[in-house]
Amino acid sequence: MVRQDYDLVIIGGGSAGLTAAKFAAQLGRRVAIVEKNRLGGDCTWTGCVPSKALLRAAKVAHDMRQADRYGLPSSQPLVNLESVMRQVHSVIDEIYQEETPEKLAAAGIDVIFAPAEFLDTHTLRAGETQLQARRFLITTGARPWIPPIEGLDTVDYLTYESIWDLKTLPRRLIVIGGGPIGCELAQAFCRLGSQVTLVEGASRLLLNDEPEASDLLARRLGQDGVNLRLDALVESVRQEGDELAIAASGQELRGDQLLVCVGRRPQLAELGLERAGVEYGRLGIEVNPQLRTSQKHIYAAGDCVGDYQFTHYAGWQGFMAVRNAFFPGSQKAVLDLVPWTTFTDTEVAHTGLSESQAREIRRWRSGRQLAHGAGGPGGGRGGY
Repeated sequence: MVRQDYDLVIIGGGSAGLTAAKFAAQLGRRVAIVEKNRLGGDCTWTGCVPSKALLRAAKVAHDMRQADRYGLPSSQPLVNLESVMRQVHSVIDEIYQEETPEKLAAAGIDVIFAPAEFLDTHTLRAGETQLQARRFLITTGARPWIPPIEGLDTVDYLTYESIWDLKTLPRRLIVIGGGPIGCELAQAFCRLGSQVTLVEGASRLLLNDEPEASDLLARRLGQDGVNLRLDALVESVRQEGDELAIAASGQELRGDQLLVCVGRRPQLAELGLERAGVEYGRLGIEVNPQLRTSQKHIYAAGDCVGDYQFTHYAGWQGFMAVRNAFFPGSQKAVLDLVPWTTFTDTEVAHTGLSESQAREIRRWRSGRQLAHGAGGPGGGRGGY
């Protein structure tokens, strides 16, 4: 095995890893990215880029049907999903041209395509190569979480990773999960012409947003034709001929395709984190507010940390991890509040505390004031 020494070795070539690598290279550091699959991560290949391209195509189809609202002749679009997906993939390819190994090499960044595995706290194996570095940065992202639903492992189902390979528009699509991914894709496929049923175990959509925004979106999806089934916990899935039968809270739903999008979990398997002495749990790698792990020379950023899972946040954390690794005076890089948007129509944007969160903090502060008295710690103002 060949041993190569770097100032920084980054594990994972998604948004956080790419931002970190480019910043470190600009600082004159010797940098390598180890990526087992392809550069770009979820955002380029299976997330932001393809979903927004699909949503745009779906909105065009919707506007064609609704053109008479604007004094124009309406028309019924003939949707060829294979053609639509070709356009989606052409957008992916266009974005990827800025993230190719050749572009990174021109910026002074080495790219090694291989699975990564820590051998000890200072040595990483990437295929046939052993790498040592002053600093390591883990940015391995996350993958779809598959819930333990009876029979799910016996049927063919889609996730946000595999749905982009569809060539035929599903006649009846069942979507499990009423979060941002489920709502965006449910609306897109409904507007393209599928009969869509969205199943959510909770009482409303978008649980991390305000209830009023959830209600507004539910009404809009219903107007588009999405069949919403709330308070419907999926119990089992089975194949019956060409149909899928889904049992959910006493209801039986039938469809031709099933899309499962109920969350994501950090990708940490087979990294050898135990050998590196890096502490982690089910929800991600444990880091301090400066993104340092339990090993002072190893940092982690983005979705693998298990906090807010957004491309813009991951990229910012990648930048901040490099800043904290190589500059004095570390700065906080784990935020309590992160803005985000769900790109349905109507879009739902979120920043700051929700009303329920604000009320909870107020109750907590009131409790501290009662416990310490008006002149207690913090001048009677409580804490956050």
